[in-house]
Amino acid sequence: MPISASVDAWRHAHVFDEGNPLAERNTRGALVLTSVMMVAEIAGGWTFNSMALLADGWHMSSHALALGLSVLAYGAARRFARDKRFAFGTWKIEVLGGYTSAIFLVGVAGLMLYQSIERLVAPTPIHYDQAIAIAGVGLLVNLVCAWLLKESHVHHHDNSDHDHPHHDLNLRAAYVHVLSDAATSVLAILALFSGKLWEVNWLDPAMGIVGAVLIIIWAYGLLCDTGRVLLDAEMDAPVVAEIHEVIGTSPVKAEITDLHVWRVGKGKYACILSLAVQEEATPDDFRKLLGIHAELVHVTVEVNQHRERQKVIPL
Repeated sequence: MPISASVDAWRHAHVFDEGNPLAERNTRGALVLTSVMMVAEIAGGWTFNSMALLADGWHMSSHALALGLSVLAYGAARRFARDKRFAFGTWKIEVLGGYTSAIFLVGVAGLMLYQSIERLVAPTPIHYDQAIAIAGVGLLVNLVCAWLLKESHVHHHDNSDHDHPHHDLNLRAAYVHVLSDAATSVLAILALFSGKLWEVNWLDPAMGIVGAVLIIIWAYGLLCDTGRVLLDAEMDAPVVAEIHEVIGTSPVKAEITDLHVWRVGKGKYACILSLAVQEEATPDDFRKLLGIHAELVHVTVEVNQHRERQKVIPL
């Protein structure tokens, strides 16, 4: 029998993530809605001189770009899923899309802060009625987009026992963009109504500052989560403790001398494990023990035989 035929049992594909077609489709729909509303809000903000509305429009422009990146990331991950150049699949393309979206969030928050402070220093008259109408439509669009992306979270969670909805970091980035835009719209409407009813004109740019701070907080959390995956900083993940527990309770006494764990999909991990043993054992013995943890989808085990030196007692 040829060698290649006898080793087929040890070969496996390196596609560790099944993708999220529903999220990709819904993100594309949210992109179209957001782009249309972005143009309306920016035009309305300049025309009616509302900083809160203009900030919301510029913020929405970053969302349109970020949602576009999310769609491209889904498409690229799907297209190159079986490309052999990617040693552990293409899931991190989606994570990279989420990381880039978080950077855009920080950028637009900075722009909002600058423009809001500028309007506080040099206030200008605001056409409240028109601005409130456009902000209301913007909020409605944001809520529809948030519902689309939230539905994608729920359905994807239902299809995977081991996935938390936020493990799709590309989808989470899109959702955070839409959610932060909805929050900005709410703040804009509150500011505009307050200015119209009580002539509190400074509240309009003040709400722009509040919205910018809120966006920075959300962006920071997203940057931390996506950056941790991209840098393979996963050694504090629960699965690492589970590996230690399995080896510690193994019928064959073994000591972990080297361990590397990193994520290769939503809730899926690869690991390289080096062990020192004193009795006869094979890597398969430990792979079978680790097989109870379904999130470990690519396991490499090295077993090193270690024999203690016997003391020589002189006669």
